[in-house]
Amino acid sequence: MGDAGATCSARIQPALSAAVAGRRADLRRADHPLAAWRCSLVVLAVGALACAAEPEPAGATAKQAGDPCIDPGGDGATATCTKPKHPPAYYIAQAEAYFDTLDLNADPNSVPAYSELSARWEWPPWLLLTGYGRDNLIASGKLLKKGDPSTVPFRDCRFFAVQPFARCRVRFEYKGGPCPIYEEFVFNDAGEMTFIEAWSDLPALVPTQDPTDLWGERTDIGRLSTRVPGLGKPDGRIDLDSPAMAAAVAQDPEVATFALAARDMWKAFGRTLAGRPEDFFAKGCGWGRSHTGP
Repeated sequence: MGDAGATCSARIQPALSAAVAGRRADLRRADHPLAAWRCSLVVLAVGALACAAEPEPAGATAKQAGDPCIDPGGDGATATCTKPKHPPAYYIAQAEAYFDTLDLNADPNSVPAYSELSARWEWPPWLLLTGYGRDNLIASGKLLKKGDPSTVPFRDCRFFAVQPFARCRVRFEYKGGPCPIYEEFVFNDAGEMTFIEAWSDLPALVPTQDPTDLWGERTDIGRLSTRVPGLGKPDGRIDLDSPAMAAAVAQDPEVATFALAARDMWKAFGRTLAGRPEDFFAKGCGWGRSHTGP
């Protein structure tokens, strides 16, 4: 979207977020979790399509570089090459379900549709690759609720027509205090969550430094999710042994770090954890030197 699309998006986003949040309890019902919000999807999808139909002003395309699409239609296709296949509220609901897995007050059965090789990457001062694979992400969510218990009472999750389709500003609440996080979610054509990327939502750490582009729509903010080969294929499947991955590893040090860590996630995570600063949690949450953990 250019300026016109961004303006239209700003008009419908409050309705999208409110509709999903207002039905959060219904979404968790075990009998038919999709039925309660199906009508809202239709209304909101029509609004989103109306936005897409609005013409962009002259020069809008030139101002919107964003993340490049690499190898469209190929095995190395990056996430930006894909288009949304589901209504906007679907992607918001999936992001909400992800935060439910980290919220002590949420329904423990509320889990997003992870893809088989879904990955979670957390930028410093956090610990880089902190999850790889559906089972790993589900298990780590349960462990974090016990080891680093938190709630996530504030959530502002929005849909975007360009990957990442869901982007959220949230606030975790730990015993040590609040922790603001900016998080983005990439999906495949089936609507499965393939890549999760997180930053501290603090001035020196959040990637969206431009106050006129707070959601990274117009500029390339250095997302790893839109550089990893394979995420732009219909199934969004990462292949660590593909020629496209080898080429990306040779050209991009951060993709190389990801690929190496993904080959043995727990070993890489242990190494990163051992080398972390003692006050990394306080730095990431903005608590100051008096706090060293949740």
